[in-house]
Amino acid sequence: MPPPPHRRRPAFPFVFPQENSTVLPDPSAFFSTALLSSPLPTNSFFQNFTLKNGDQPEYIHPYLVKPTGSALSVSYPSIFHNSAFTYQVFNADLTLSAAAPSAADRHVITSFNDLSVTLDFPSSNLRFFLVRGSPFLTCSVSGNTPISISTIHAILSCSSPTNSLNKYTVKLNNNQTWLIYSSSPINLTHTTSSITSAAGFSGILRIAILPDESDPGSESESVLDRFSSCYPVSGEAILSKPFSVEYKWEKKGWGDLLMLAHPLHLKLLSGDDCDVTVMEGLKYRSMDGDLVAVAGDSWVLKSDPVSVTWHSIKGIKDNGYNEIVDALRKDVDGLNASAIATTSSYFYGKLVARGARLALIAEEVGFPDVIPAVRKFLKETIEPWLEGTFNGNGFMYDGKWGGIVTKQGLTDSGADFGFGIYNDHHFHLGYFLYGIAVLAKIDPAWGRKYRPQAYSLMADFMNLGKRSDSSYTRLRCFDLYKLHSWAGGLTEFADGRNQESTSEAVNAYYSAALMGLAYGDTHLVAIGSSLAAMEIQAAQTWWHVKEGDTIYATDFTAENKVVGVLWASKRDSGLWFAPPEWKECRLGIQVLPLLPITEVVFSDLKFARELVDWTLPALGREGVGEGWKGFVYALEAMFDKGSALEKTKRLNGHDDGNSLSNMLWWIHSRDDEGGCEGGGGKFCWFGHYCH
Repeated sequence: MPPPPHRRRPAFPFVFPQENSTVLPDPSAFFSTALLSSPLPTNSFFQNFTLKNGDQPEYIHPYLVKPTGSALSVSYPSIFHNSAFTYQVFNADLTLSAAAPSAADRHVITSFNDLSVTLDFPSSNLRFFLVRGSPFLTCSVSGNTPISISTIHAILSCSSPTNSLNKYTVKLNNNQTWLIYSSSPINLTHTTSSITSAAGFSGILRIAILPDESDPGSESESVLDRFSSCYPVSGEAILSKPFSVEYKWEKKGWGDLLMLAHPLHLKLLSGDDCDVTVMEGLKYRSMDGDLVAVAGDSWVLKSDPVSVTWHSIKGIKDNGYNEIVDALRKDVDGLNASAIATTSSYFYGKLVARGARLALIAEEVGFPDVIPAVRKFLKETIEPWLEGTFNGNGFMYDGKWGGIVTKQGLTDSGADFGFGIYNDHHFHLGYFLYGIAVLAKIDPAWGRKYRPQAYSLMADFMNLGKRSDSSYTRLRCFDLYKLHSWAGGLTEFADGRNQESTSEAVNAYYSAALMGLAYGDTHLVAIGSSLAAMEIQAAQTWWHVKEGDTIYATDFTAENKVVGVLWASKRDSGLWFAPPEWKECRLGIQVLPLLPITEVVFSDLKFARELVDWTLPALGREGVGEGWKGFVYALEAMFDKGSALEKTKRLNGHDDGNSLSNMLWWIHSRDDEGGCEGGGGKFCWFGHYCH
């Protein structure tokens, strides 16, 4: 295929200077030519299908799906677990291909959307509609093509129950039972390892497994039979209202559509706004919790609303003001842009956001004297990155995939934690957006001058549009099916995408919402707040491991209060930078940066106490960093303010994105009585008047 064309930089909106990367993979290997002229996803649920040989599996709920050459394998994964990690095991339960495949054939991505991706095998006349949450694997066969379905197991039987030749029941020696549906009669025969069609076939094939607890003829099978004739070919998620997302599927065939909902879907599914029926009789196991069948052509999901605020939610107690002001004087006196040694976009961004916090704390305690010095620091640190004059690094535009990269990342895939290959974009840019939002608030003239650059940084990971002339892909990091972000970038991983820090993801969308407040952009406020709210609820569902939770196996739940790195098909207790035993790091990476919205992330005070109690013994280990201790004490302040304050005053240092001023601000804005156990309340005052 010809090399992908470089997209022309439009004059408006602003785009950073374009440069060619030597480390990015070539997208033309797997994307159709028609897609190459538009920005492409770099953290998507199907990213493995675009990298290297495109043959690593991806989790398309409820199946692991793996293209290999001219065939597509599907696995209903078993779940391995112990106290350190849990993961889904891929076995090629069934592999579908043409009976006489072309050796040179391999998949081509011909379309994709928020909830779906379409894979074509052109020489084999096969098209797979991979729609997330479909209990069926759906394949369109054209050209009167003979079909082959093979397995690594032994086939015990393959029979058409009614001899209609439109449905077959396949039993394997691993106790699995699969159902094969066809839109027109197909004559299938089998050996111990493969099933083939006696003649060519054109039409739709749908394959579904009967869940473990189901037997042929059970309620599960009758539900699958009933909905087998209606199939989705694509699905999109629409963010048309604050704190709400609507799923709409393009469907074909006849009858109603059957999809599967994960636990957070079920929690947010609004029966008042869509015509759906939850069918508890059909469930599939999943690492994300049971997937439950839902009948309905569209869903509406509503999250708890979150009010994005500049300052603390509950206010600072009077007896804390003087202590915070004293700390502010010292922290602001220490601001010195010229003394910053790092050129890393991540660590530099954290220093920018740290400085910006000081201005907002000063506002809240009524100490404006230090704000001019903070304004000077923010200008001196942010402007060089926006103007392209920063010495040693800077933001550039990559036209191959369509997005921002760094100068260092143009030639080094490991620089800036992989920012140049689209890793961690929302983390890095979120810190810069926080600084920009604060500076635009306290210096509106500056904000107006640099608004084009500010919005370009935001759009890199928060663009909602799908236009081909856009500079950026749609929601680079946020997954509208899982309702949280991914951070893996263009690296092939056997377990799919991953994310470590949910709190830094929340910070990205929170900071974008603050930027909307600074610029009077109500749409940006609404979208940033909505994504932050959903990210928070996903973190509370899958990263926060509470007593009595049933999503994960008991051995994993008993030993872990937070997931270290969450992968599409794996949960790991370790971090990228620390082993599982460093519990203070595992807690801290889910807390930092410490912000007003942190209170919403840890609104369940009972869990905050569980997490701190689980972590505190680790602080006795030699070599524990002072910065990590600070985040433990911050959570402790939610239920024991006095103890946390005493411990904080004994710290010899803080995380590079934190400060003594910020710690004291947090502690003195906690309830003296420790708040309300069980938490989970709404953090949106107007919500009380909207029922």
